[in-house]
Amino acid sequence: MDLHVPGLSDPLGFFLCLGGFLAQLWLTRKKRYLFWASVVFAICAFASYCALAQYWSGSYRHWLRGRTVVWSCALTQIWCISMLAMTVAVELRNRIPGFSNSRRSFMRASTAAICLAPAAVVSFGILRRKNFVVNEVALKFRNLPLDLRSLRIVQVSDIHLGAFYSERDLVHVVDAANELRGDLAIMTGDLITSAGDPLDACLRQLSRLKNTSGIWACMGNHEHFARLEDAAAIKGAKVGVNFLRGQNRSLKFGNNSLNLVGVDYQSPRQPYLVGAEELVEAGQFNVLLSHNPDVFPVATDKGYDLVLAGHTHGGQVNVEIFEKNLNIASFVTPYTKGLYTGAASAVYVNSGIGTIGMPIRLGAPPEITLITLCDS
Repeated sequence: MDLHVPGLSDPLGFFLCLGGFLAQLWLTRKKRYLFWASVVFAICAFASYCALAQYWSGSYRHWLRGRTVVWSCALTQIWCISMLAMTVAVELRNRIPGFSNSRRSFMRASTAAICLAPAAVVSFGILRRKNFVVNEVALKFRNLPLDLRSLRIVQVSDIHLGAFYSERDLVHVVDAANELRGDLAIMTGDLITSAGDPLDACLRQLSRLKNTSGIWACMGNHEHFARLEDAAAIKGAKVGVNFLRGQNRSLKFGNNSLNLVGVDYQSPRQPYLVGAEELVEAGQFNVLLSHNPDVFPVATDKGYDLVLAGHTHGGQVNVEIFEKNLNIASFVTPYTKGLYTGAASAVYVNSGIGTIGMPIRLGAPPEITLITLCDS
């Protein structure tokens, strides 16, 4: 998602914290010592959140320890969400009349359960956030060239190596990806979150991806925000991780070729894929690597057969209701996770490996994708 401060944009993060702290004051308003303790806590926690914004912009990095500050911000946001949930539960209890002592007891027990639920859910999401899955997807295309049939593409995305995700964690992901025996290894952006994160370590592990036709990547929004696009491209080239930045490579498979194109992060504030039609090769199967999946309709119009993207993290917290996926990402893009198809093209949105903002994944597990091209 297009975010400067991890997890939430500045205005949204501000109002979330403000709402959570006000909810906490409301809950403690009848007990003086708890009320004033809440005021002190709110001031300290909000100061921590503001300090993170400065840290993320590059200020004060000489004295702030990144990992500590990032976790402090995440826990502050989690606390605020919990306070809001508890306030809603308490107010619902107060507004429902208690006709009997047994009903009052039931409401008290229900309120306690609702108040404890956020902590239980958050704990589960933190503990499960690194349990990745391997999704195998067969994509069918009309008139797919003969020697591209059964081509295996291994895709990873949104690693965000840093405070919430370590190099040791990434080792396990790369080892699992190598067992898939891919012909192409693809990385669709966001290796890190901020300029202080271990870019070299991320590239070192990505360079271990086994394949027969190269490791290919595009830039994500966090490489852009951290101003590390040039550094990532130079360092990646030295270890065999090839970033395509408004470039294409024609990859030969038998008698047929696949035209692989990569673009830097496409901001929604600018027109998408300007000039990208010039990179399309007639007669070849054209694959576009774009961190932002919103380019899909434009890519289709420009002649691309397949778009591989990431960016959304699958929403990180995803709830399925009546076969519909509900998550924060759905408010900003119609392409939140998985496969979407057009008349003659498709986009696959990888849910990513790491997290931003809050170290939580619920209903959107980390993902390694194995895409197999098939003829329809």
